[in-house]
Amino acid sequence: MNGLTHLDDSGRARMVDVGYKEDSERLAVARGSVLMQPETVRLIIEGNVKKGDVLAVAQLAGIMAAKRTSELIPLCHPLPVTHIEVNCVPDAAANRVNIEATVRVRGKTGVEMEALTAVSVAALTIYDMAKAVDRTMQISQVRLVRKEGGVRGDYHAVEEG
Repeated sequence: MNGLTHLDDSGRARMVDVGYKEDSERLAVARGSVLMQPETVRLIIEGNVKKGDVLAVAQLAGIMAAKRTSELIPLCHPLPVTHIEVNCVPDAAANRVNIEATVRVRGKTGVEMEALTAVSVAALTIYDMAKAVDRTMQISQVRLVRKEGGVRGDYHAVEEG
């Protein structure tokens, strides 16, 4: 075993066999941000972006993306996700929208990729809906901040200031 579970002994990509594993409760939390101009944050907060309610659409896009992660990431297992929560919160003082996704499953493998996909697609949706007024937006700091369950145990990222 080379330590990378998605590679076989010859170095070829493979889907990991999780059939022998017991089902267990698993949770993953991911975060990210979309940095933007102050005027863009103001338009989003006031609901004045021409394409519609940016935060509501981004939230739904994140939820939909988490459910379809195995269709987007080739070696991810399709999972019977039991809960998805996506929050998109504008921070006018920092000129950004913060995104957090929480995903739960009772299954044989974790939901880290589902949480990360939810944040990424929510961020891309914010960009898409506001790009007409701000092409300088940046998607930033998409990362796993918490994972619970599974044989490797829990993980909690050390968050910076």
